[in-house]
Amino acid sequence: MIKADSVVTFHYRVSDADGALLEESYGGDPLAYLHGHNGMLPALESALEGKSVGDEFEVTLDPEQAYGQRREDSVQRISPKHVVPASRKSKYTPGMLIQVNTAEGPRDVIVVKAGLKTLDVDTNHPFAGKTLTFAVKIETVREATEEELAHGHAHGVGGHHH
Repeated sequence: MIKADSVVTFHYRVSDADGALLEESYGGDPLAYLHGHNGMLPALESALEGKSVGDEFEVTLDPEQAYGQRREDSVQRISPKHVVPASRKSKYTPGMLIQVNTAEGPRDVIVVKAGLKTLDVDTNHPFAGKTLTFAVKIETVREATEEELAHGHAHGVGGHHH
């Protein structure tokens, strides 16, 4: 049963309010996380609490429970050197999802405008402003190792690798 300090792996599908599939983990490794250590949307983590291997459920989160409302003032101008992985040969186009290095670690952003020496990027999460339905299937539940607890995240397939 999922409780604090459990390492959980699960597959998921995320759909918007119209039922359009936005993202899924099927076809790859399940997502792994350390329960109770702020590695997941709080409302989704709350819905996972008490579930067991094999459980399947859906939970719908409004924007405030998910990735927040879109902020129109979230466009920033950056140097392409901040893109992960950095490549001078990359061609950036409006609407492209890229990852950039920030002081808080890597972050997904959307290219708004690509210039010769700069990129204008929207730092809103791609799902900001959306009501999302998560369809979840619990794959495994186990106790976290001492190392995982010390590091504050799950290790191994679907989790963090050192």
